[in-house]
Amino acid sequence: MIESAAFHGIIAAPHTPMHPDGRLNLDVVERQAAHFKQTGVIGAFIGGTTGESLSLSQSERLQLCERWTQIGPKYNLRIIVHVGANCTSDATELARAAQNGNAAAISAMAPSFFRPACVRALSDYCAEVAAAAPQTPFYFYHIPSMTNVNLSMVDFLQVAKDQIPSLRGMKFTHQDLMQFQECVNLENGRFDVLHGFDEFYLSAMAVGARGAVGSTYNFAAKMYNQMTDAFFAGEHDKAAKLQYQSVQMVRVLLKHGFAGSAKAVMGMIGIECGNVRSPLKALTSEQIEDIRTGLDGIGFFEWIK
Repeated sequence: MIESAAFHGIIAAPHTPMHPDGRLNLDVVERQAAHFKQTGVIGAFIGGTTGESLSLSQSERLQLCERWTQIGPKYNLRIIVHVGANCTSDATELARAAQNGNAAAISAMAPSFFRPACVRALSDYCAEVAAAAPQTPFYFYHIPSMTNVNLSMVDFLQVAKDQIPSLRGMKFTHQDLMQFQECVNLENGRFDVLHGFDEFYLSAMAVGARGAVGSTYNFAAKMYNQMTDAFFAGEHDKAAKLQYQSVQMVRVLLKHGFAGSAKAVMGMIGIECGNVRSPLKALTSEQIEDIRTGLDGIGFFEWIK
């Protein structure tokens, strides 16, 4: 395999940058990558939920994959390409493209229209996708809030480990820290389980998380790295205060819809990523200013310096 080491650290889930007319604006990718390196991000999980993957065409997703796999290594970023799709042949095409681009890993969420009804069906789907990129580590992307596929991930790993030779772990975007801990400790820590909820990453670290993928790491990675350092230094009160800053930030972003708000914040820090894709609604200038005011009120622009 190209890279099988576990992902330990903060991994950003980049926004897909777009021109005002909705076309991809791939020139922005290098600015995103440079910003990630400067803020202590170790990798990028591209084309996931934050990247609006299922609102992109197959051609756009292939272009995004190509651009990030070209740019990422220049900035010492390990690139995970999300390849999941409702159409399995689209997913396998993306998986092949990611392997051809020497991506560090691929990941796939479950199909969300016709959904796998059991762990075996989910494993069969993932096996077909992973087989298209056999030399690239595969991570399942567990995000039941979006896919409505909420099966036991412990059972999935136990079935899939014998069916998917490249299975390395999963991105676990769910509130169930009991199940998260079970996955982390399965077979003496065989699997690399990346946490996917920024607003309680501290809780996940307490039960074994060592890597995380998130949206707010796009613009607040320094704060999360400070929190991680504090946790491992035994400065738990400091770590808790930093996690609460994350909670305050997320609360502001939820007011006008998280996806559009988070993308707007990128513009506030000088990396314009454009609007969100329909059916999500672009924010008005008044809403953006309301977000700016809310973030300023909690000290956000001081935290990220």
